[in-house]
Amino acid sequence: MHAKQSLTEAKASRDWFIDIRREIHQYPELGYQEVRTSQLIRDRLDELGIPYRYPVAETGVVAALGDGDGPCVALRADIDALPIHEEADITFQSKNKGRMHACGHDCHTAILLGAARILKHHESEIHGTVKLLFQPAEEGGAGGKRMCEEGVLDAPKVDRIFGMHVWPTLPTGKIASRAGTLLAATSSMDITITGKGGHGAMPHLAIDSVATAAKVVCELQTIIARELDPLESGVVTVSGINGGEAYNVIPPSVRIIGTLRSLTLTGLSYLKQRVEEMTTHVAVANRCEVRIEFPGNDYPPTVNDAHCWDLAQETGRDLLGPDGVHDILPVMGGEDFAYYMEQVPGCFVVLGIQNESQGATYSVHHPMFKVDEEALPIGVAMHVTYAFRSLDELKNKK
Repeated sequence: MHAKQSLTEAKASRDWFIDIRREIHQYPELGYQEVRTSQLIRDRLDELGIPYRYPVAETGVVAALGDGDGPCVALRADIDALPIHEEADITFQSKNKGRMHACGHDCHTAILLGAARILKHHESEIHGTVKLLFQPAEEGGAGGKRMCEEGVLDAPKVDRIFGMHVWPTLPTGKIASRAGTLLAATSSMDITITGKGGHGAMPHLAIDSVATAAKVVCELQTIIARELDPLESGVVTVSGINGGEAYNVIPPSVRIIGTLRSLTLTGLSYLKQRVEEMTTHVAVANRCEVRIEFPGNDYPPTVNDAHCWDLAQETGRDLLGPDGVHDILPVMGGEDFAYYMEQVPGCFVVLGIQNESQGATYSVHHPMFKVDEEALPIGVAMHVTYAFRSLDELKNKK
């Protein structure tokens, strides 16, 4: 299927999948709680006559199209939202208080359903299998890992996988990515410094957890500034400090939370080791006790297969022209699409959604985050064209 044809058909279906996007946006659900979203996905697949497997990883859905006679290509969308109260000035604002699709997963889901509609219309041309992975819990819940553990890359075995993310720093009408590492390996840190509470007027009778926590925060920054090669990327960010509620009381404990980032799992392991060592020694030196945890899941880096990115660039240029595709530097954000690409070659691209005239300029995870919906047909066409080209290429290799 030619790229321009897929874009023409995507634009013709625009209202259908944008309505889906807006409905999902109004009812955002957190990881592994995407009950309504999952039901909507299954309802639309039923309408299209596309068979699927459910449940997968609690709320996930895996659909398949094609004659099964040949290779298998997977397309993935994440479906969960974030615990953020929406402030964007749109007519379809979130109706779930304190929940928001602030990372565009509503767009990813609608784009993949839009691609499903076109692929179904051309199913007789699909010689092989196209799997559609609607994945829960990308935002810290490692839904991609659970999907892999539950066999979504098997029966039939996936030969190649493709995914995308809306990108607010890239103008609408452009895509970007790179060969090799695109996104970082990530971990979370949770530190509790415990001293001895007391009156603020008599600090000598207390063991000051606040002062100790302040020293820990300052010292942690030296890991990046003084221990990493200046040409090596790493992040140690303290995102929260909690302790104490009164002006004249030294609290018995202070909690520090934050995130660690590296472009390699080895680098991430080093950061965790040094956070633990440095925090422990600072606490001991200040007569405090410390508990250090790295909760949740460590996400691996998102590493694109070079050839798969070449194919995505070719597809993007055919859709958007030579100026529509860009190579970018690695980004220290994390993405659990990485779990799939630990097992099969693939490519993860970013889709421009920036439009200043619409106020679509805010970063992901911001309460004012907005999307230029004119980008969505491009995403649909990218999925469709990439799937057809991959199947043709893989079949010719065998």
